[in-house]
Amino acid sequence: MFLRQEAVNQIKEICHRYVDEPSPLMLILADVQNEYGYIPLEVQEVISREINIPVSDIYGVVTFYSFFSLKPKGKYVIGCCIGTACYVKGGQKVLDEFSKQLNIGLGQTSKDGLFTLDGLRCIGACGIAPAISINGKVYPKVKVSEVSKIIAEYRERGM
Repeated sequence: MFLRQEAVNQIKEICHRYVDEPSPLMLILADVQNEYGYIPLEVQEVISREINIPVSDIYGVVTFYSFFSLKPKGKYVIGCCIGTACYVKGGQKVLDEFSKQLNIGLGQTSKDGLFTLDGLRCIGACGIAPAISINGKVYPKVKVSEVSKIIAEYRERGM
């Protein structure tokens, strides 16, 4: 990937927003992720130069936290909770059905770029298990039989 100068300038501007912060990395990474949808190595290198933190440290943070991504994600990120309560109530079956119908595995994006499938350890919705989250919207007590309807709802919205 080759970064255009305007992208480099924007990343530098994001870094400079937090120049007075004692620990700016998470804030910078969050803004970059929001702006571009992911944080590839080339972007990490720019951040490294701007805030004088080794790329290896930045990479460690990006790969540790699941909300950061090294690859582009789909327009709709489907997070299937497979924490204990959701798993016991069928969360894995719901996840498997999304995987089957979208023909993608965990962390993958559909060929049309619409969907990315993630497995989440807990979304704090144990009382409405099994739950999924799509771009922040939580769906309670999801049944395997509802998966195709949910996918169709988002396909209608398209790109």
